[in-house]
Amino acid sequence: MSQPIEGGLRKVERPPEPSALSNALAFGWRAVLKFRHVPEQLFDLVMTPIMFTLLFTFVFGGALAGSPGEYLQFFLPGILVQTVCFNAVYSGMNLSTDLGKGLFDRFRSLPIWSLAPFAGLMVGDVLRHLIAGGIILTIGLVLGYRPEAGIAGVAGGFLLLLAIGFGMGWIFIVLGLLISTPTTVMTLGFSFLFPLVFASNIMVDPVTMPAWLRAFVEVNPVSLMASAIRGLMSGNASLGDVGLALVAPAVLTLVLAPVTLRLYRRQ
Repeated sequence: MSQPIEGGLRKVERPPEPSALSNALAFGWRAVLKFRHVPEQLFDLVMTPIMFTLLFTFVFGGALAGSPGEYLQFFLPGILVQTVCFNAVYSGMNLSTDLGKGLFDRFRSLPIWSLAPFAGLMVGDVLRHLIAGGIILTIGLVLGYRPEAGIAGVAGGFLLLLAIGFGMGWIFIVLGLLISTPTTVMTLGFSFLFPLVFASNIMVDPVTMPAWLRAFVEVNPVSLMASAIRGLMSGNASLGDVGLALVAPAVLTLVLAPVTLRLYRRQ
């Protein structure tokens, strides 16, 4: 009869549970790896900002500002805001894709922070925003754009861009939870964004618009964001301008983050 092996097993303390930050970083790394496994997303991310920047600068620049160079000084901060808004749609598309594959059912069974998977999506968003913004800024500098506030102004503008992207991302995360197909999320997302982006001061000064349209453009959150980015990069932004630009992202985060968690738990 075999004898039990004494000392073969020993009691060890249970390892501490990972923090919410650790959970978020793990899912953030998962979002980063998607760029390697889904390279077409990176292609869209690179080509779209290049196309918009070159197209609008050289097609509309002379007509709207007298020369492409003059127009670029006005347009480039605005196109940064437009790109961040458009990139935020990918959060909803990726979420819808993961839900369709059943991945979030597995995530829900894990002993992790409830919002960690969504925090990972936001990390992917931040990376997309930085890549696209860096591409646009590089092209602008090559074409003659000169931020009057220098490096500090550019850094402040990019920090505000990340805050804007963070707030806008919640809209499309909610859409991703409600809609089962990524293409429908994309269609609805751009249907929502197009009126806000193009009926704004991103591309033109609203002074030439009809009074009724100008009234909308002046209070459009996208216009407020673009104006604040212009001010930061040119060195004449006030705290009030930055505060107004942050109102919409802050409200979206406060309202939609709890909605996201509620929808996630109900599924």
